[in-house]
Parts: sequence; structure tokens; C-alpha cells
Amino acid sequence: MSERRRISVVDIGGGSTEYVVGHPGAPPPFHVSTRLGSVRQTERHLSGDPPAEEEMRALADAAREIVPDGVPTDVREEVRAGIAVAGTATQLAAIAQELEPYDPVRVDGYRLGLGECERMLELLADLTLEERRQVAGLDPDRAPTIVAGAAILIESMRSFGLQEVETSASDILQGTVLDDALPPQGPPNRGAERPE
Repeated sequence: MSERRRISVVDIGGGSTEYVVGHPGAPPPFHVSTRLGSVRQTERHLSGDPPAEEEMRALADAAREIVPDGVPTDVREEVRAGIAVAGTATQLAAIAQELEPYDPVRVDGYRLGLGECERMLELLADLTLEERRQVAGLDPDRAPTIVAGAAILIESMRSFGLQEVETSASDILQGTVLDDALPPQGPPNRGAERPE
């Protein structure tokens, strides 16, 4: 099994989720944009307040279908570590630490465990929208979409076989997260790219 493709960067946005997989010190040989956006999936699946169990199952089922469709098995199997960027991940890191006010220093580099994410999702999915707005560490503006975002992150971690991800306040387009994660070890030996 190749060691060249060992880190997955997950960027959960409102309309899509991007996955970048590569090795530090070289341009990533694989990236893909999928339709797993937190706003998109909230609108598609989560109409209840709080969302019903069948709605949560439909969302999880959609994520379990979309991630493998966008990221081939061999690419996912080569991943050894994960970095999660953007609002969903940083908000979950803030909730986990009950940060009030929000502290980017404590969020950046925080390690989110899969079990921790599952517990937060269970808590958040049981709350109404107004109750979620009161959750310590959660930006009230993120309350409408955090449930879908957390579910997407969890299913992404499961799909890549990751027990934890490191959160980063850096944007995926800055191109720094792969370089910062591990020391450079040479260029990748092959690459792949799939359209949305």
C-alpha cells in the first residue's frame, strides 16, 4: 500500500464538501468536490425541528453513498491522517471545548475524535433550532446547518477509516495544511482527479 497519499483534508462548505488527498511537500495528486454541502443537505433532508430519526438516517445514507462515489477506495485506503478545515470542524472544536468567547488559538490544531463528534451530533440533533443557538461554543448563525455538517464530517471520517481529525482555521485554498502536517518526503508517484 502506497505511503504517498496519506493525508485527507476535508472542507465542508454550504453547497459542497471538498476532499484533498496527498503527501506533504508536493502538490496533492487527488482532489474532488462533492455535493455534500451542509446547507444543501439540510435543505434536502432535515425539515423537522428537531430533525426526525428517519431524516437523520436519510442524511447519513446520502453521505455514505456520495463520499465513496467521489473518492475511490484505493485513495481512501491510503489515508493515514485527516485535517478538517472550515466552519463545521472549527465550530465542533469550539463546542467540544465550550469556548465562550470563540478562541481561534484553542480551535486551530484541536483533535476531534470520532466518538466525540458522534456524541455532539446526538446532542445537537435532539435540540430545536432555538436551543442549538444557545449551545456553548456554537456561533448562533451556524445553528441551522451544524447538524448536517457534523453528520457529513462523521461519515467522511468513517469512510476514510479515521478515528480523529485535526481541525485547522486555514482555508483549503491556502495550500498550507498539507505542508504543515508532516515533513516533506518527495513527490507523489501518481495522481487522480474526478469532477463533481
